[in-house]
Amino acid sequence: MKKEMKAAKYEEFGGPEKVKVGKMKIPELKEGEVLVRIKSAGVNPVDGVVLNGTYKDMMPHKLPVIPGWDMSGVIEERGHAARRFEVGDEVYAYARRPEVKWGTFAEYVVLPESCLASKPGSISFEEAAAIPLAGLTAYQALYEAGGLKEGQTVLILGASGGVGSYAIQLAKARNAKVIGVASEKNHEYMKSLGADHTIDYHDRDVGEATKEKYSDGVDLIFDCTSGKTMKQSLKALKAGGKMVSILTQKGDIEQDINFEFVFVEPNPTQLDHISKLVKDDQLKVNISKKYHLDEIGEALKQIKTLHTTGKIVLVM
Repeated sequence: MKKEMKAAKYEEFGGPEKVKVGKMKIPELKEGEVLVRIKSAGVNPVDGVVLNGTYKDMMPHKLPVIPGWDMSGVIEERGHAARRFEVGDEVYAYARRPEVKWGTFAEYVVLPESCLASKPGSISFEEAAAIPLAGLTAYQALYEAGGLKEGQTVLILGASGGVGSYAIQLAKARNAKVIGVASEKNHEYMKSLGADHTIDYHDRDVGEATKEKYSDGVDLIFDCTSGKTMKQSLKALKAGGKMVSILTQKGDIEQDINFEFVFVEPNPTQLDHISKLVKDDQLKVNISKKYHLDEIGEALKQIKTLHTTGKIVLVM
C-alpha cells in the first residue's frame, strides 16, 4: 500500500487561505475498507462552513483536516473482507465520516466499502464527483422529507445552484410541477433542466408571484437559500403543505408550519437510484468550472460566494 499522498489540508479553522497543499500519510486499511484513487472531488458550500469551524462542536474533528465529502475514483486496494467491489472498479460516494479528518481533496481516500456506489458508466469522473452530496441532499429533501408525489407542485428556492439543479430534475422525474427561483440570468438554465415556471427573487415577492401562477399555493417548498426569499415564500404554501430546508432551523419558522430541516446522510442505495436516473437521461450534471487540487483556495473562494450555477469540481 502507498504510504503518502498529495492532499489539501488545514491545521486551524478559518477561511480558504488556511488550506495548504502538501504531503500526508495515507491511513492504514482496516477490515471492510478500500483504498480509492480519487479522480475528482466535488466542492460544496458546506466545505467552507466546516473549514470556518461552524460544526466543530457538532462533529468530532481531528486536525489536520483534509476537507471534502464528494468523490469519484478507482479502487486500488481492498482490506480484509472487503468484497463488494473489485480492484479497478469505478466508484463514487458521499464520503462523510463520523469524525472530520480524512476528506476527499486528496489523491487517495480510505473508506468503508459500504459507503460506495458504482459510478454511472455513461458520465465522466468529474460529472460523477459532482453528484453525491448535492444529489443526495435534493433526493432526501424531496423524496423522503418532502414526500413529493406525482402531480404535486414544488417551489424550489435557489434552484440554479448545485442542490437546486438536481432538485428540479428529481421533481420532474416524479412528474411534479416545478417553480424555480433564482436570478433572471439563470432562468433559461432552470427551464433547460425542466422548470415549468421561473421567478426572479430580485424584483418580485416570491410568495405573491407563486400565488399568481398557482392560486391555491404549492404542496412543497424546498429552501436552499434561507433569508427574505424563504420568508416570502411561506404565503404560497397551501394548507397541508410542507417546507423542507437545508439551511433554516425550525426555531426560525412559525410553529403552525409543517417544516423539516434536512442534513444529508450518506446512502449508497439512493446513489444507485440516482445512477439509474443518470443512465435513463433523467438527470444531467452541469459543471460550471473545474479546478486542479493546487487551486483549492480559488475553488473555496468561488463556492463561498453562493452564486455558483451548477457545480464546481477538483481534478486530481
